[in-house]
Amino acid sequence: MAGEANPGFDTPFGQGKPVRKALAYQELLRERGFIASMSRKGNCYDNACMESFFSTLKSELIYLTKFKTRAEARQTVFEYIEVYYNRIRLHSSLGYMSPCQYEQHLKQVAA
Repeated sequence: MAGEANPGFDTPFGQGKPVRKALAYQELLRERGFIASMSRKGNCYDNACMESFFSTLKSELIYLTKFKTRAEARQTVFEYIEVYYNRIRLHSSLGYMSPCQYEQHLKQVAA
């Protein structure tokens, strides 16, 4: 019925567990010196780099591959990220260098 809490489904309005967990998590971040990145509703700019990454992952790998098992998918995604995306693939936002090349470049500039 409308208005009744579903015991198998927590909502921020029901028993308050998700809200308490979120507040506890934010407190843990503060204690450890982290700053949570949260923007207002409808402002996606702080998440734009991850949205771009997942879009690239899907278009370059996921949609083009038929995985036989979950383990195969996990291994293939790992290899895509650790071998291809970070070490080989050129990124226009990094001056057409791979992330590893860009990191080395920054170390040389800082030295």
